Amino acid sequence: MNRIYQTTISSKASLIGVGLHSGNLSKINLYPSKEDSGIIFKRIDLTKNNIVKANFSKVSSARLCTTLENDHGVKVSTVEHLLAALYIADIDNVLVEIDNEEVPIMDGSAKNFLEVFNNLEIKNLNKKRKYLKVLERVELTDGARKISIEPNDFTFEVDFQLNYKNKIIGKQRNKVNFQIDDLKDITDSRTFCLYEDIEKIKKNGLAKGGTLDNAIVVDDYKILNKEGLRNNKEFVNHKILDLAGDFLLSGHRVIGKIKCYQGGHQLTNIFLRKLFKEKSSTKLIELENIFISNKNNTDQTRKIAVNA
Repeated sequence: MNRIYQTTISSKASLIGVGLHSGNLSKINLYPSKEDSGIIFKRIDLTKNNIVKANFSKVSSARLCTTLENDHGVKVSTVEHLLAALYIADIDNVLVEIDNEEVPIMDGSAKNFLEVFNNLEIKNLNKKRKYLKVLERVELTDGARKISIEPNDFTFEVDFQLNYKNKIIGKQRNKVNFQIDDLKDITDSRTFCLYEDIEKIKKNGLAKGGTLDNAIVVDDYKILNKEGLRNNKEFVNHKILDLAGDFLLSGHRVIGKIKCYQGGHQLTNIFLRKLFKEKSSTKLIELENIFISNKNNTDQTRKIAVNA
C-alpha cells in the first residue's frame, strides 16, 4: 500500500559481506534520517568529500552493476539490491555508512537486506511523500533493447522480458504490480551469469567476489548451483528487482506502467535521464488517501490529492 507520509528507520541496522566485483569485505551501517534527505551514502573509509547521493544523475557506470560517483570522484557501487530492498520495505530516508567502495552482495538478491529491515520499525515522518506520476507515454529504443513507461492510476507495474540464446534462460517474461502482488519471488531472486562469460568478466577486473553462494551460474543446459532455482522465473525476476532499485534513483516512487525488453542497468539509467528531460511527461504529487485493491479485498476505494 502506498504511504502518505515519508518514512525512515527507527534505529541503526548493520550488514556485512563481500563485494561481488571487488572481492573486498564490506560493512554498511544504516541510520535514521530526516525528511527530504533521501538515501545518502557516506564512505567512512574516507575523511573528506565522502558523501554520495543516490540519484540517477550520479550514475557513472552501469556495467554489470550500478555505480554512483560524486563530483570529487568518490564512488559507491552495486547499490541496486540495497535500493530495491529500501523501496520494497517502504523506506524513503536513510544514511548508509559504508567502509568500502562496494555494497556487499550478500546472497545475490535483496533477501538478506529485507530480513534486516523487516525486524525494524518503519517510522513515519511529518512531511508527505512525493510520488512521481507519469502523465504521458515515454519510450526509448537502443538497438534490440526497449523500455517504455505510460500512465497508471495508482501503482508501479513492470512487464519485463528477457531474450537469451541460452535455453535455460530463454525468453522469460513476468509482470509484477509492486503494490498488489506478492513480491517474495522478486526479492529472493539472485543475480546470474553464463559460465562462458566468467573468464571475460574476471579479465576485466570484475566478479572477484562472485561464487555460487551469491550468484546463479548457467552452463549450457544446466544450472551449476546445487540447490537449483528459487522460483521458476528467477532470471527475469532478478531483472525486475534490479529495475526497481535503479528506478528509486529517480528520488521518488513512481506511479506508472513499465514495459522493458532486454533491459539492464545501463538502459534504465539512460531512460531515467530522458524521462526527466521530458518534463511534461511526469508530475510530483502527494496522496491524501489511497487504498490499493489486493487478492484479499477487491472492493477498496481510492482517493488521491494532487499537489505539485
